[in-house]
Amino acid sequence: MDRLLNTVRPYAWGSTTAIPDLLGTAPTGEPQAELWMGAHPGAPSRVDRGAGPVALNEVIAADPRRELGDDTVARFGPGLPFLFKILAAADPLSLQVHPDLDQAKAGHADEEARGVPVDAPHRNYKDANHKPELICALTPFEGLCGFRAPDATAELLAALDVDGLKPYVDLLRAHPESAALREVLTAVLSAERTAVAGTVTEAAAAAGRLAAEDVPHRAAYAAYATLARHYPGDPGVLAAMLLNHVLLQPGEALYLGAGVPHAYLSGLGVEIMANSDNVLRCGLTPKHVDVPELLRVVRFEATPPGVLRPEADVDGAEEYETPVEEFRLSRYALAPGSAPHRLDARTPQILLCAAGRALLRGEDGTELTLGSGESAFVRVGERVELGGEGTVFRATVRATSGPYS
Repeated sequence: MDRLLNTVRPYAWGSTTAIPDLLGTAPTGEPQAELWMGAHPGAPSRVDRGAGPVALNEVIAADPRRELGDDTVARFGPGLPFLFKILAAADPLSLQVHPDLDQAKAGHADEEARGVPVDAPHRNYKDANHKPELICALTPFEGLCGFRAPDATAELLAALDVDGLKPYVDLLRAHPESAALREVLTAVLSAERTAVAGTVTEAAAAAGRLAAEDVPHRAAYAAYATLARHYPGDPGVLAAMLLNHVLLQPGEALYLGAGVPHAYLSGLGVEIMANSDNVLRCGLTPKHVDVPELLRVVRFEATPPGVLRPEADVDGAEEYETPVEEFRLSRYALAPGSAPHRLDARTPQILLCAAGRALLRGEDGTELTLGSGESAFVRVGERVELGGEGTVFRATVRATSGPYS
């Protein structure tokens, strides 16, 4: 077992208090947006095995089979296949979408062949991996996820009664689902910013008025008005109006697969994803927006948000079921005086104490105590018992078979 020394990423949209409150530390006054746990080279966790802190990606690279196991290395290569985070949003994140695995491989190979520097602001594919992700709320958590059905969006936009939106309403009502969503998103993102800025301003003002009334989509209107205050005149505000608005309660989660447009708006959550940094942005950002590539990657189909609630597992955990192999997220509610949980050791794992106090005990009698916001890496094959009082999230690779249980 290794206690993780983790890095906080100070993105501008981050909360100044949420992560410090979780960790029990004093705020710095600066945004603290994400706390990364894992071996991503952008901000790897560090472990100390007696010779001082060493980056976890370097520890794994020195002996990947010992740290990750033969099965994980055979399936995903010699690196930890997931990245685990605490995410604290005070302001909205960019509206974005992620490629599937084939698109990521092809896009990365193309940009490599064209010599696009990996740190270039117009680079789309930082790596050759996909980035499915799961966000689980620790506090009420607000977001946008997936296209709303075109007829419902037409109703929502029509109620704003803004002349500049009427062509979009007509398109949504006149065409089949996929074509309607494609045409409207293309029109919004391809328009000159100055040409749609007035429409965004009018739509935001109307949304703000409707948010104060007892009308359908009231919460969504409030969210869109908030977006427009943060990004005045941004066409991404209109793109956001095509998406489902969702409010997660603590313990609820969203799974975001390839091609699904989404944005996180506010709240504190635990996030797990494939170990990738591939993001194509639709708007609500000063960063590069590659409209042709984005339109190639987006899945133009209406998809309900599909709020996930954990299901009881045989070992006493609650699992958030997803269709991917790179990660599995489970939650343990540790009651005082209850028997410890014996954790499956077939894959590497990261354990995060989200509340209270967790006690990890190894077969050799070693113990590690985790307080709120603290985490540990457990390499493959290391049998650990989990006890204590509080809430612990467990990130693992989805196991196939192996000698450890």
